[in-house]
Amino acid sequence: MIDGRLARGERARHAALDAAVVLATESGLEGLSFNQLAERLGVSKSGLFAHWRTKEELQLAAATHAEARFTDVVVRPALQEPRGIRRLWALHEHRLADIASGDLPGGCFFCLAQFEFVARPGVVHERLAAALERWHVLLERLITEAVELGELHPATDPQQLSFELNAHGTAAVYESRLLAATKVYGHARTAALVRLRSLSPTPQLLPEA
Repeated sequence: MIDGRLARGERARHAALDAAVVLATESGLEGLSFNQLAERLGVSKSGLFAHWRTKEELQLAAATHAEARFTDVVVRPALQEPRGIRRLWALHEHRLADIASGDLPGGCFFCLAQFEFVARPGVVHERLAAALERWHVLLERLITEAVELGELHPATDPQQLSFELNAHGTAAVYESRLLAATKVYGHARTAALVRLRSLSPTPQLLPEA
């Protein structure tokens, strides 16, 4: 019976964080409140306080949950591709597919939250900055692997290319919510593809631009 209650509690917590991540892309991470979350879930606010005592704790938990979601939806599928430039390209493709999916109304939890907290020091700012750093570390690792395999030119700068690929995805988030989304995704895809093909001695591994 105790195990059953714990399992139900964990399922409820997981569902609440799923909703919190969605809500944060609609009204902002700072706009996320216990009242708003309770209303979306159809539960009492007091039930949420059993999991998080403060709004800041809820924000931090939402950020952790969003990163785990991103890993499941974007990173793990991309890592199924062969090492090298195809894996790097798959990461960009899966990120764009997630942005376009509509699962998160704002497109990307982290792009929106990082913009929101860019001038707000504190533990939430630090958590978001750490997530961005981990994303760049992953990109740079995949770029370095592609260089070592001879699928990107030896002079390729992993930090520079990481910045460019992230910038294409970030621009796709906010422009797709303001302009014609299909065109925006096409531009973000083509820009990254042209750049990778220009840096690769083996462009035939990639789709045509």
